[in-house]
Amino acid sequence: MKFSENWLRELVDITASRAELAHALTMAGLEVEELTPLGEQLDGVVVAMIVAAEKHPQADRLQVCKVDAGQGEPLQIVCGAPNARVGIKVPLAMVGASLPGGIAIKAAKLRGVESSGMLCSAKELGIDNDASGLLELPHDAPVGQSLATYLGLPDASIELKLTPNRPDCLGLHGLAHDVAALFGSRVKAAEQGAASVTGTARRGIRLEAGKDAPRYLGRVVEGIDATAPTPLWLAERLRRAGLRPISAVVDVTNYVMLELGQPLHAFDNDALQGDIVVRHARAGESLKLLDGSEAALDQGFLLIADDSKALAVAGVMGGFDSRVTDATHNVFLEAAHFAPAAIMGRARKLGLHTDASHRFERGVDPALPQRALERATELLLAIAGGKAGPVLVAENPADLPRPVAVPLRRARLRRVLGVDVADAEVERIFTALGMQVTAATEGWQVIAPSSRFDIEREEDLIEEVARIFGYDRIPTATPDGALALAIEPEARIGELALREQLAARGYYEAVNLSFVAPELLGRWGLDGQGVPLANPLSADLAVMRPSLLPGLIEALRRNRARQQERVRLFEVARVFAAGDPPLETPSLAIAACGSARTEQWGEPARALDFYDLKGDLDALIAWGGEPHSWRLEADDLPGWLHPGRGARIVRDDVTVGYLGALHPQLAKSLDLGPDAHVLEVALEPLLARRLPQAQAVPRFPSVRRDIAVEVPEQMSWSRIEGAVRSTLGDVLKELCLFDRYSGKGVENGRKSLAMGLILQDASRTLTDEDADRFVRDAVTALEKTCMARLRG
Repeated sequence: MKFSENWLRELVDITASRAELAHALTMAGLEVEELTPLGEQLDGVVVAMIVAAEKHPQADRLQVCKVDAGQGEPLQIVCGAPNARVGIKVPLAMVGASLPGGIAIKAAKLRGVESSGMLCSAKELGIDNDASGLLELPHDAPVGQSLATYLGLPDASIELKLTPNRPDCLGLHGLAHDVAALFGSRVKAAEQGAASVTGTARRGIRLEAGKDAPRYLGRVVEGIDATAPTPLWLAERLRRAGLRPISAVVDVTNYVMLELGQPLHAFDNDALQGDIVVRHARAGESLKLLDGSEAALDQGFLLIADDSKALAVAGVMGGFDSRVTDATHNVFLEAAHFAPAAIMGRARKLGLHTDASHRFERGVDPALPQRALERATELLLAIAGGKAGPVLVAENPADLPRPVAVPLRRARLRRVLGVDVADAEVERIFTALGMQVTAATEGWQVIAPSSRFDIEREEDLIEEVARIFGYDRIPTATPDGALALAIEPEARIGELALREQLAARGYYEAVNLSFVAPELLGRWGLDGQGVPLANPLSADLAVMRPSLLPGLIEALRRNRARQQERVRLFEVARVFAAGDPPLETPSLAIAACGSARTEQWGEPARALDFYDLKGDLDALIAWGGEPHSWRLEADDLPGWLHPGRGARIVRDDVTVGYLGALHPQLAKSLDLGPDAHVLEVALEPLLARRLPQAQAVPRFPSVRRDIAVEVPEQMSWSRIEGAVRSTLGDVLKELCLFDRYSGKGVENGRKSLAMGLILQDASRTLTDEDADRFVRDAVTALEKTCMARLRG
């Protein structure tokens, strides 16, 4: 919100200085983001008129001007501005004047011609950034008058950084109530009277959008002069608020929006057909907007239309074909209340951000349309003439917000603030903010004005008291009471500990956005698996990621492109799957490439492979204390994994992730080599930890038996291990694979695996017969389930 300081001081009595005003606003939660002084040090600058202009005899781009400054004889001034011409009125800095920036005006000779002063641009005067030419003043500007007096200077342009819950301060009148409360003053603005109705033109209004548009007002104003100049005072207030004056009609609607906070729009009434209809857009409907762009609409958009066509995107921007031009003689002024949810995000979906959408999506006072329409009519009639018709009102009262009394307990206020605020001061604050206050037994009942959407509960009222009373007046004290410490469950490993473990193994944590481009998911074969966003920040961030790997690999690519040959990254974050609501799953992803070890002299360089990443996974699995619940399977792999160098991660017969090298085609499309390896696993199974249990030291010795079996080459160790463990049960204390052989003596397509079985019974010493029987049972199970043969 940007506004003129002088304008605010006209609405409320403020005895404070500019610096004190800015400090008070910031301390009250209305942060002053920028304060720009305007028109300082303009003594000696007057209104002047160029009465003659000739080309400089020694310079092509200079003119020798005769300027009437109200002192009798015209002054001779050399000027190089491109718009300097006879008849215009401009600012003149007299000899002896000192302009902002330390420019001292002296009599001088320019290329041999005397010059007694300087004709100024707006930038040279410190009132605008426009340096393209002289500041042209209205034709009725009094020659010889002080420019500061004429323009109402000095002034300051103040820009506030408002939080989304304070849309009431997006209008000067709303802001004035806060300022009045801060300084113990009062708002001077009088109630808006009704404009004189001298016309009879009417137009029907139909509301067909339900609760999204519960109130719409309009009025026809006939016979206006659209080319009438905007008064200087109004144009200057717009400029100091960051808006350029355009035309009388547009300037009036913008002025009322800044003054009251209610956006308005004006249509060329002769371009309308039949009734005004407030409805939702139809599928496939489009509209050419005021900026010339074509808006593709859907049923989520709210439209202002007539009986034949769409006229405007409600709360965002008007249509091109119904705009007001210099040829317009009859206008239809509209002011409406739209539900914030019906406008929220619609401008962004069209790639726009307008002053109207900024206000409507935060919430505009439903009581403002009538007042704003009357104010705009009053100004338009005074500037452009015409005859105003009656105010046309259509509304659904049941869908309008209703004020609700919010209780505030005196004891609760004292407890939260830690300081006693006198009852009279509390009531003064609420009254100054435009609220209705009624004393109650334990405190007050407060009804907020319809402009204060943010007042919903007791805490909101406490915040209002704290803001206006002054945060700096609230003492700093240590709160009483004991803090309940969160207890980390023993059966779960902390995420921080997991991150530290990965960092200790040489990985760097990456943090990527949760949004990815649909095209990137297409490369990975993940089309349609992401959750599309209704209002994405950009086309490259349009889908919620279904996997961490696409974003993590992009980070790896950027590192490789900057001469980082060995990259090891991990990310712990959430992935999203389509659903109602979408399903969020915490996951861990790893991406690595380059050499397996950092460069060193102790061992030769070796490229990272599948087993390096598997070793890191095994270390994390072992941390949970249940490594036997996990296994790797080489079937049912996703398309982005290498079919011969990848595996499916299984825990308790449930697939929880994948591990391996990237598919060669995907790696090539991403400009990566064959050494890029990835891992992604659901986080919760990895963090689950078996609680340790104390056991007695075994009283009976263990027995070891070694066996070697031939199995098919594609048979996985995890399947063999599972068969042995399920057969022998608790008596098998450990199973270790200590040899693998294929070649002479072993049939082609098969391999020999040698393993050691550590057997032990807690109740007795196993005999040789017991051990031999257990071995026979294990071999029998392997023969049945794994196509194994015992080697001789």
